[in-house]
Amino acid sequence: MAKKKARRKSKKLNQQSLTLNTAMGIVGVILLGFIYSFSKNTSHTGIPIEVNFPEKDIPRRLAADVYNENPLQNVKVEVLNGCGIKGIAAKTATFLRLEHQINVIRSDNADNHDYPYTIIITRKEELEARKLICRSFGIPLDNETILRHEPDESVDLDATIIIGKDIHTYPEIFAYISSVK
Repeated sequence: MAKKKARRKSKKLNQQSLTLNTAMGIVGVILLGFIYSFSKNTSHTGIPIEVNFPEKDIPRRLAADVYNENPLQNVKVEVLNGCGIKGIAAKTATFLRLEHQINVIRSDNADNHDYPYTIIITRKEELEARKLICRSFGIPLDNETILRHEPDESVDLDATIIIGKDIHTYPEIFAYISSVK
């Protein structure tokens, strides 16, 4: 009987030893996989990056000089996409910044994409801001179908521009938007 107990105990120890050895083998394989993966990540051959340095002969310009040549007007607007054309608010914002020096604070989507006409909502009583925005869209100051005045002193904006499905009727803006990829 003592021999049977000793054999069972020895068999049980062998099973535990086998389980432990198997677990250690699996952990070892995983560890080797991590080491291999790490070595591949540190010595990979990726896409070469070309670095272009500016010409030494061309003098560098200060940001203040660039601003003085083309200053932003003190007109703050937001441009919202109300027509659903992807990226139109950002492209219009770029047009207003570059071509008319309007300070576009934000470009985003409008509350919906079903605006049939572009709407320019002025928020403050500043006539110069209204004139500059009208000039950039090529519309007269008395166009009440596009221009609306909804004062809101709580926002730090002079105007909100919602781009409608009629954007193609503004030739200067539409030409710029069509040329930008």
